[in-house]
Amino acid sequence: MKILPKGQRWTLKIRSQHALVITALLANYKIERVFIDSGSSTNILFGEAYDQMQLGDIPLETVDTLLYEFAGEVVHPRGMISLPLTLGTSPLRKTCLLKFLVIDIPLAYNVILRCPTLNAFRAIISTYHMKIKFPVVGGVGEAQADILQAQKCYVEAIKRGKKRILEEVSGEENSNKRGKDSMPGPELKEEDPVTVQPVEELLTVEFIPGDLNKITKIGSKMKEDVGERVINCLRKNKDIFAWTPQDLEGIDPGVITHHLNLDPTIRPVKQKKRQFVKGSSRDRPGK
Repeated sequence: MKILPKGQRWTLKIRSQHALVITALLANYKIERVFIDSGSSTNILFGEAYDQMQLGDIPLETVDTLLYEFAGEVVHPRGMISLPLTLGTSPLRKTCLLKFLVIDIPLAYNVILRCPTLNAFRAIISTYHMKIKFPVVGGVGEAQADILQAQKCYVEAIKRGKKRILEEVSGEENSNKRGKDSMPGPELKEEDPVTVQPVEELLTVEFIPGDLNKITKIGSKMKEDVGERVINCLRKNKDIFAWTPQDLEGIDPGVITHHLNLDPTIRPVKQKKRQFVKGSSRDRPGK
């Protein structure tokens, strides 16, 4: 067992707090500041990096997609482009053709790789180990995160955020300037907290008349004939409601199914049986 020096243990603890930022090969261009984000469904190529790559021979596809609340605003993409992305180092490397939205927003990153990339590479990411791994022919490829790049991106993002806040505050102050003789603004009065109340009284409906364990509630302002039809519909379809776990009989496979995404070419591995009972031969002294 190898014990890490104190300084190295501290480094490992700190590094897990950074974003996963790597260097990748995009259309044969070495691109730094590539951020791995598993929370969205669109790969992003920022306009500044796109312009420097000089991909004029590859046309941009027109898209109507909008990115809402991206960096706090609605973004109109310049277009979409398909480019080959390569991860890993030779010989354990892999290339996939992916689509990227090109957007003109000044951020700290050049590229953001998201779910389509992870699925195409069949990749697994670890923010603790600061790596991304994926299967390749003959082994497992990996891309190591660059902590120095991640730190620089973080600092730059903080600077950009502060600059934006200062610009917004400055704009508000200019629009709200008042003369010395202007009327004072209205005073803010403390209001009582609002308590949410039902918009109408609710009526209790027994699915089975006399059985108070199986009930629901409906609005009382429905017309009498409408209310009767709702009650009859509920009682007619009472079998679709589950009151206990035993009532869950399953779902017709024709409606929905679920399967594990397994690789049929991988040989199954059986886990060895472990003893959990106290007093076994392993727990006895001298054995």
